[in-house]
Amino acid sequence: MAHFGRQRLGINIDHVATVRNARGSVWPDPLRAALIAEAAGADGITAHLREDRRHIRDADMAALAAGLGIPLNFECAATDEMAAIILHLKPHAVCLVPENRAERTTEGGLDVAIDANRLTDFITPLRAAGCRVSMFIGHAPSQIEASARIGAAVVELHTGHYSDLHAEGRIVEAAAELDALRKGAAFAHSLGLEVHAGHGLTYDNVTPIAAIPEVAELNIGHFLIGEAIYVGLEAAIKEMRRLMDAARA
Repeated sequence: MAHFGRQRLGINIDHVATVRNARGSVWPDPLRAALIAEAAGADGITAHLREDRRHIRDADMAALAAGLGIPLNFECAATDEMAAIILHLKPHAVCLVPENRAERTTEGGLDVAIDANRLTDFITPLRAAGCRVSMFIGHAPSQIEASARIGAAVVELHTGHYSDLHAEGRIVEAAAELDALRKGAAFAHSLGLEVHAGHGLTYDNVTPIAAIPEVAELNIGHFLIGEAIYVGLEAAIKEMRRLMDAARA
């Protein structure tokens, strides 16, 4: 049966590090932002350790793993280097994402179906270490089925295309993408996968995604870090929490 209860909110703090790195200083501190998010009611913290270290760095991940009282979701590409770091830190969750060094942000989901054998080998020791492994994918049934088949506990559905269409005012196309996300969430849930969603979500577009009953968690970062410039991180998170709760009511 679909879960209509309280939806978890994970806060991605990558772009606190983006601001810090722009000046090459130690401020602002991603851990401090994560602790503010925790105090504001966040259910988890997401941080993406990219291969090029463009925002979050190794020391940030170690500090988050040691300093948080809520789960850490370690986002990364499926590389040997990242596997070694994960097995050292043993975060609560690991979300595998595709990476392209030329991209500004993650542009799409993993192709789990075509890379199933390698990903199976990659996640086996992570699962043995107690990490909940998530695949960041599109809503195609083939990708969802492949994620279940290789042993992932979670799929996170990429909402970036929906968010872009919504922002561009392409209402009919946005509605079609939303319907595909709904169907993908229902299919994933039917296979026993926990369903998360994220990428590009804002106050303006979050309600229909939050209302999808099978989606147990949203991961939101860039918008909230930007909104915090105007209203503060605590207030930004609490407003997102309010909108999510209203969508589930």
